[in-house]
Amino acid sequence: MYSLHLHGYDYAEVDFSHADYHGLHLWQTTFSLTLSAKEDYPALLGDLTALVGRQPPLPDYMFSGILLGMQGGSDACRQKLERMLAADTAVSAVWTQDWVGKRITSFGKRLQWDWRWNKEMYPTLKEDIAENDARGIAWMGYINPYLVEGGLLFAEAQTRNYFVKKQDGTDYLIDFGEFDSGFVDLTNPAACAWYKSVIKENMIELGLRGWMVDFGEYLPTDCVLFSGQSAISAHNEWPTLWAKLNYEALSESGMLGKIGFYTRSGATGTQKYSPLMFSGDQFVDFSADDGLPSVINAALSLGMTGFGMLTFDIGGYTALFGKYRTKELLLRGCEFAAFTPVMRTHEGNRPNENTQFDADEETIAFFSRFSRIHRALSPYLIALGDQNCAQGLPAMRTLFLHYPDDARAYTEPYVYLLGRDILVAPVVEEGAQSRTLYLPQDDWVHLWSGEPYTGGEVTVSAPIGMPPVFYRAKSEIARMMETLREIH
Repeated sequence: MYSLHLHGYDYAEVDFSHADYHGLHLWQTTFSLTLSAKEDYPALLGDLTALVGRQPPLPDYMFSGILLGMQGGSDACRQKLERMLAADTAVSAVWTQDWVGKRITSFGKRLQWDWRWNKEMYPTLKEDIAENDARGIAWMGYINPYLVEGGLLFAEAQTRNYFVKKQDGTDYLIDFGEFDSGFVDLTNPAACAWYKSVIKENMIELGLRGWMVDFGEYLPTDCVLFSGQSAISAHNEWPTLWAKLNYEALSESGMLGKIGFYTRSGATGTQKYSPLMFSGDQFVDFSADDGLPSVINAALSLGMTGFGMLTFDIGGYTALFGKYRTKELLLRGCEFAAFTPVMRTHEGNRPNENTQFDADEETIAFFSRFSRIHRALSPYLIALGDQNCAQGLPAMRTLFLHYPDDARAYTEPYVYLLGRDILVAPVVEEGAQSRTLYLPQDDWVHLWSGEPYTGGEVTVSAPIGMPPVFYRAKSEIARMMETLREIH
């Protein structure tokens, strides 16, 4: 077995679709690449991640229950949280993306991209953070690398000359959906130091213990950078620079492993700075290209390139063109997320049109149950996180990673291994009550029924609340898995 890593950030196409040759199409006259050959896939991933960097550790709280995404201000979030806790929900964190304020556009509910505590919406935020920290619940926020025109930080960055430029030397502003924003120039050391100070002073000192590190993939290819580098060459490197800035803000504050963040964009080298990826803004549907099923494809592809930790918006994010999040989609996403490293919700771009985790008592009880299942799995998930950091092995794995001689392991859709010992086949078809899937040859136990299986194609009942999950009968976690049946 072998891998190929093409160095650099210039545009390139790598074609592995031919049996007798591989094709490289490069936008550069010189290039370097690294070939690695190993006896198995885990060793191959070890080589690759040693080359590009391995992900830093996440804080343990992110593996132990649900990160509840909520917004709307201090009173609204307090009411939502207490209602979920009263239902015995295992809440590991509260995630308030609108801690900076809200902006309503035709797309939906957006944020005020001026990274300061909005005391009007969240007058008791500092007290809420301290109170929940005392009972083991972290508080999380949001940031991206852009600053909205008219904001205080925008004015400061403009005065300091920290934005990327147009060819005529003026600041390069982009319409992000009915509001213009500037791009902080991540090739400017002074601009990076200043933006890190914003994170340290406005987020870490406030008490936030994690945040979404959004965007990073947008860089106009005709802009002018402080470094003098071509924007076409810098475009693919931009996500790595953005992740690095957040990583350094934590490192310089002594908070690595204590604060967790998750990024949406990535490139070569992002692995060593980003502890967790999220799968982007999925549609609120079951579509294969950008709905619930696409999360599995994203996780497995990322895992084979050194991004071994993934989270996703339970139930999707983007509600447009008549699409909205149904209760069925939300519950299917919840039961799936319980068997991923980090379980997290998002209200979406149009919260009022989407079913939310507190929509009714049945939904609250469902989220409570699966959050407690996730917490029960936390020792196993934490061990997978350690393995990812040390060896580059992802938490969510392709079947062929451990069953390389099984031809079906390379083609079976929407099935993954959670570590070595758990196999998960989420229900990704609307209205389905059963699931047909392929099990590699091994001694398996169906989680909910306790029935043994030895492999091959099987069909199992899969009503909502019983996603197809199997574990290896002879694994060290067998007893732990048996206890999950008792969680109601």
